[in-house]
Amino acid sequence: MNDTSSSPAAGLASATPALDARLLVPLSLFALYVIWGSTYLAIRVALESYTPFLLAGVRFLTAGVLLYGFLRWRGVTPPTPRQWRNAAFTGVLLLGFGNGLVCFAEQRVSSGIAAVAVASMPLFAALFSGLYGLWPTRRETVGLLIGFAGVIVLNLGSGLSGSRLGAIALLVAAMSWAFGSVWSKRQDMPAGPMNTAAQMLCASVALLAVGFAGGERLPAHPSAHATLALLYLVVFGSLIAFSAYLYVLKHTRPALATSYAYVNPPVAVLFGVLLIGEQVGAYDLAGMAVILLGVAVITLARQRKAG
Repeated sequence: MNDTSSSPAAGLASATPALDARLLVPLSLFALYVIWGSTYLAIRVALESYTPFLLAGVRFLTAGVLLYGFLRWRGVTPPTPRQWRNAAFTGVLLLGFGNGLVCFAEQRVSSGIAAVAVASMPLFAALFSGLYGLWPTRRETVGLLIGFAGVIVLNLGSGLSGSRLGAIALLVAAMSWAFGSVWSKRQDMPAGPMNTAAQMLCASVALLAVGFAGGERLPAHPSAHATLALLYLVVFGSLIAFSAYLYVLKHTRPALATSYAYVNPPVAVLFGVLLIGEQVGAYDLAGMAVILLGVAVITLARQRKAG
């Protein structure tokens, strides 16, 4: 029998995933940084006509049905019962609590303060990872602390205000997203994009149930801007960015996978400046610079560990 383990073909096959990861991880992070930074403003616009939990439910139901139907049409194997269970638990944490409560909070607080509050998520992720024995490295910890300091600086200059109920909702959202992200890495989850589809479908059922049970109703005549914002959330916020997040979560350490939460606040502020004329002061610029420094430290720590 020939030894193919050292053949050129075998070497190429083993190298291909590494090459794909080196390309796809930066592209996925870029999608998370820019697209998810813009979704806070999109949610704000969509809430002009749609109620929070039904907005999130319709968003993920539409995206989930489209993606699941496409995958099954392409012959992708559906999740096993165990995978459906794990996807349901993770989806409810990430998209039900995580995104649903952000939509709820944005009725009471600005999109900028929502992004700033959710930026606490990597710290919760680091804590939950530690419970599983995967504490951040020293350099990653430095990056996390720098990023959090940048969020504080950004908040000092933003002039944003919010309600206590909105702040609690955002805190629970950040904790739920962090725990769901850490927990799912150790479970039998559906493979590839099917994981995205299964989580969105399961979360949409929970979100729609909560919305209708709470007296929410779909608008009879939604505005064109609100509907376009909803479509943007479906295509870019869900199908593209959430798929990118699950890819990064699988192929990188938690500190890097969750670093988007530090970049989203300055991106959200920048979109506010460009699209609705918000003002940016010295604190805002300083906060953005410190946040990006924290992300750079985390990224370099990952590269050093990989090397």
